[in-house]
Amino acid sequence: MMSTTTPANKSNPFIRHLSIFAGLAFFMLLTRGSHALTAVAFPDASLAIFLLGGLFLGRAVWFVAFFVLASLIDFGAAALDPMQGFCLTDGYWGLIPAYAVMWMGGRFLGKQQNPFAVMPYSIVSVVTTLAAFVISTQAYYLFSGRFPNHGMQETIQYGWNYLPTYLGYTMMYFAIIWATAQLIRRVRIDRTVQA
Repeated sequence: MMSTTTPANKSNPFIRHLSIFAGLAFFMLLTRGSHALTAVAFPDASLAIFLLGGLFLGRAVWFVAFFVLASLIDFGAAALDPMQGFCLTDGYWGLIPAYAVMWMGGRFLGKQQNPFAVMPYSIVSVVTTLAAFVISTQAYYLFSGRFPNHGMQETIQYGWNYLPTYLGYTMMYFAIIWATAQLIRRVRIDRTVQA
């Protein structure tokens, strides 16, 4: 009698990628915007999710899938509660390059021998998050039509108030991800030693 779990099924890249997408999509649904799935408002994990998507999935089609999911969540929340739609202006589309920066950071880490080595992981996490902040904030303040457009210098001043929260929550998620990766690595090493 043949086993239903063959090595080919275990290592099927599409199934593995689909599983990763589903897991990350669940966390996006859990943390993004409207928090429709929980009574607790978890901080938005989108930046970390896009970086992990770039790291584990890589291909542009997955990036598009995540951006479509994020947009469906945002526009769906706005349809249910118009107050949720305040940020849905022309500036919203600045999220595409902001998230692309995170995705490319993940792709860069994916090419490293150990993507969770503390220095490269920390540097990429901080640099991409800061770049995404500048891109998304500037796009919103310059193109939303909600603020006087006096140039980039003034728009930078508007957005800096949000940087500590933006950076803090995202770094919290990156720290949790790093700690989880270290734990998984240690468990694998222990299993290898015991085998």
